[in-house]
Amino acid sequence: MSEHISKQFDAELESVRSRVLQMGGLVEEQILRAVDALDSGDMERIDKVIADDHRVNALEVGLDEACSHIIARRQPAAGDLRLLIAVIKTITDLERIGDEAEKIARMAKLIHAAGRQNMPSMDIAHIADRAVAMLRQSLDAFARLDVAEAMRVVKQDSAVDDAFRAIMRQLITFMMEDPRTITRSLEILFIAKAIERIGDHAKNMSEYVIYMVKGRDVRHVSLEQMEKLLD
Repeated sequence: MSEHISKQFDAELESVRSRVLQMGGLVEEQILRAVDALDSGDMERIDKVIADDHRVNALEVGLDEACSHIIARRQPAAGDLRLLIAVIKTITDLERIGDEAEKIARMAKLIHAAGRQNMPSMDIAHIADRAVAMLRQSLDAFARLDVAEAMRVVKQDSAVDDAFRAIMRQLITFMMEDPRTITRSLEILFIAKAIERIGDHAKNMSEYVIYMVKGRDVRHVSLEQMEKLLD
């Protein structure tokens, strides 16, 4: 972003960018803990994910207020205003990713409290790895204002959607073949859906990076149209 006559303004913008990345790091940690706890049954870790959701919420509120104050005091224009708008939208998606991590932890708690009884044999690590990679890449694109990296994230979203649909089909088969697995299968389905939503939010964040750098709103635009707009 351009340098300003007021060094304080530059410092305020850099502080906001830094805090977004801090929030992103916390949210990523929440997801990894929740998915790991689903596998290990570590109740202490599960409870920590649930308890720490308030930290994510507090970061969102603090950043929202900081952006509002900068807009009111500095009356930014052009790229600076796009940066602040992108930050406000990004932290909303990060807060929702935190909510999805909490959902995963709550489902993991139910599954392990039941002793994994009638648990279908399902591995959702692959979809979780994809979604976390998308989040990391979107945060990296935000940090480096990298439109090419943001586009790579957008292109990956369909693979996560496909993986979710494959899991859903497998779970339906399990439930039809053995009704005793219905409760556990539904809990796993909720987890898989939460992970798929994390991918959606990461995609949104990458679209905000494109808006911030290029000044083009690419939401609800096909990949082909997006690539033409950015040529």
